[in-house]
Formats: sequence, C-alpha cells, structure tokens
Amino acid sequence: MSIENRSIQQTNFELKGQTKFYRGKVRDVYSVDKYLVMVASDRISAFDHVLPRPIPYKGQVLNQIAAKFLKATSDIVPNWVLTVPDPNVAVGVKCEPFMVEMVIRGYLTGHAWRTYKSGKRELCGVALPEGMKENDRFPEPIITPSTKALEGHDEDISREEILAQGLVSEADYIQLENYTQALFKRGTEIAAERGLILVDTKYEFGKADGKIYLIDEVHTPDSSRYFYLEGYENRQAAGEKQKQLSKEFVREWLMENGFQGKEGQSIPAMPDDFVDSVSERYIELYEKITGESFQKADSKNVMQRIESNIVSALASLS
Repeated sequence: MSIENRSIQQTNFELKGQTKFYRGKVRDVYSVDKYLVMVASDRISAFDHVLPRPIPYKGQVLNQIAAKFLKATSDIVPNWVLTVPDPNVAVGVKCEPFMVEMVIRGYLTGHAWRTYKSGKRELCGVALPEGMKENDRFPEPIITPSTKALEGHDEDISREEILAQGLVSEADYIQLENYTQALFKRGTEIAAERGLILVDTKYEFGKADGKIYLIDEVHTPDSSRYFYLEGYENRQAAGEKQKQLSKEFVREWLMENGFQGKEGQSIPAMPDDFVDSVSERYIELYEKITGESFQKADSKNVMQRIESNIVSALASLS
C-alpha cells in the first residue's frame, strides 16, 4: 500500500447536526450541536505551511499522546475532551478560544535561539540572560506568547500588548500564566520519568459557560520539543547538537533544501524514505513518552472507520 493510501490527508464528512467545518493545518474540526469533533489528519506543517505529503500514523500519534496528557493534567485545569472514540478522533466541549497561544520555554533553542543569535536579548517582552549558548537551560521557564492566527503566521506578542489590545482580560491572563507554568512543570516531570527533557511547548485555552478549558493538543511532537535526558550535559559541554525528538528535524531538512517559508521559496519534494523516517520518528516519540508500544490503527476503509466511530460517539453523548 502506498504512503498516500495508508494516510489521512483530509476528511469531508457531513455529520448529522453539523453546523460548521474548519480545516486547520493538521486537524479537521467539525461543530456538531454543542460539541466539537477534532479529526487528527496525517498532514504535517512547518514554517506555517502544510507540506504536500502526509506522514503515515502521525495523526494517530498526536491524538493519542494528546489524550493521555489531557487525562494526566486534568487535575490542574479542566480540558475540552469528553471522549476519544477513534485513534484519530477526539470529541468534546465546544469552547471560544483565546486568540493567543501560551508558549513556554525551558531552554534556549529553536525560535528563541534564532532570536538570541541575531543579537536580540528580549523575546515577547521577556529579557534573555547574557552569555547563553544554544540549548542552554533558562534559570526559570519563560512564557513567550504568540497571536493565534487563523491564516498566515502566528506573531510574537508580549503580555503588555495582549492586555493593551484587549485580547485577554487581565484576570484571565493571570490564570492562563498560572495554568501554563503548572502544566509545564507536570509535563517536565512526566518527560523526566521517561528519560526525556520537555524543552518547550505551547498551550491553547478557551472558555465555555464562563469557565477556562485547556483545548487542542498537549505535549505532542507538533506542539512541543523534547531532548533526550541522557547525555544532555555532556553534549552541551562539548558544544554538540542535542539528540531530540520533535518536528525540528523536519524544519532542518527543509532549511537544508532551501525552504524556510519565505516568499518566493518552493517547498522541496519529500522522498518516500524521508516520509517514512518522519513517520518512524513520530512513532518513536509516542513509545518513548508514553512507555507503551504503538499499535498501528487499521488503515483499510479508514474514512468509514472514522465516520462510524464519530457517529456512535455523538449518539452516546446526546
């Protein structure tokens, strides 16, 4: 079976009671009565562009990791998920999302490092210490929010700008900061138990009936970056690259092939062996972070399977 035939590129269901449909970079989102149905596709995005080829089992990995971490953090903050009826599907409470993403960083890497390397010592209004090198640990995790763009690029934004623009009330924003710090602490502890370092991640929140919920995915390889704990200190001391489990290696491959999402650049063709290697990396992260063996979902009649499971779940909730 070809890569495309065993992947979920997109869904186009017409569900009973469906009022709205939205296709995000990775998820297909259906509003059905008072519920939200999220289908995690196998699409992959980088530099705010959806890449042409899907990654087999990526959606299943994201959906199942997110479900596990939402359950593991439900004592910190209520979350939107009511049921996970299919390896690629979550169904839950429909929330009004806050138009900011709460990005939290424990280490100087990725976007933060690129900013630092350019000579800047401030990110989203947060001062960055002098004398750091790539992948060094911050004295304390820093929150560097971004706007939540419906289309195009998310943009860095400071706490002060968020409040000045009225994107979030001050009371709610303080609560979001507290939730973000507590979630990152829990995620860091869980990662350490599995021999990993949670380097940075992002959380999204929404409101329903005046209550704040954690929404979307949590601590997945799409929303987070992980280093291997073993050998971290030695690699830092030797000035070597860190061994990591995240989507960063996809970004690096794209940059090596002349693509950073800038105007005029074309997305390079991803060969089969690279697509398969990305799939294997996602599965490796699932097994590493959960400590469980990954069970590949049946890819025969996958659309029929997903739709049938959604219909059954909605019937049981109503």
